[in-house]
Amino acid sequence: MKKVFYLLSSLVIIALILISCEKASVDEGVITSDSTTILSKKPERCTKIQSGDLVDSEGNTIETGFDQWGYNYQAKMFNGLYCDSYRDAAWCQPYADVELMMKWNKAWMSNEDCDGDGKLDRHNGYDSYIDSGAWLTNHQRGTYTDDDGNECHWNYFVKIVAAPADATVVGTNWVNADGTVIGPVIWGQFAIIQQVENDPCAGINGLQFNSPDHSGLGGW
Repeated sequence: MKKVFYLLSSLVIIALILISCEKASVDEGVITSDSTTILSKKPERCTKIQSGDLVDSEGNTIETGFDQWGYNYQAKMFNGLYCDSYRDAAWCQPYADVELMMKWNKAWMSNEDCDGDGKLDRHNGYDSYIDSGAWLTNHQRGTYTDDDGNECHWNYFVKIVAAPADATVVGTNWVNADGTVIGPVIWGQFAIIQQVENDPCAGINGLQFNSPDHSGLGGW
């Protein structure tokens, strides 16, 4: 059963995508003789994908819409095959038939560069993902053949959020300030807040975990 990689396909994938770009210039307002300020143009402090100045790690210009691999940086999502999220890496081929969809918010990875580091912004101006409000969803599905020769169809969905600043790790879970469990720790700064899995051949059906705090993507 192809379950060992369920949670490998979000932060690691996105962390591997390095983006460089140039900053857009900022237009200053014009002050008239009567001290009235006229803005000649709305200030543009961020470099956007539409500028054509952003490139991916291979030097290809990022455009709006889906690229050949399934990434849509403007829409902040991926929709394609699992191995395509890794640029069809050789090690990934055993999972090549797995379908993957990811969605993330601006705090996880923005679609513009506003801090001048030449990359798509991450964690919303914070020093780390902690308390940034970042979230990601990961939806996978595929088929496998069980020991009895049956073709089995499975799907898996998970919500992941950045831990709040006042949360602490207790055992294997992030726990909020009042002692309520947020969810299992993943990748250090993140917590799983919901997992749904369906695999009839394995007797797995429906909701597997729901955060005792809350399972909505907001409010963290």
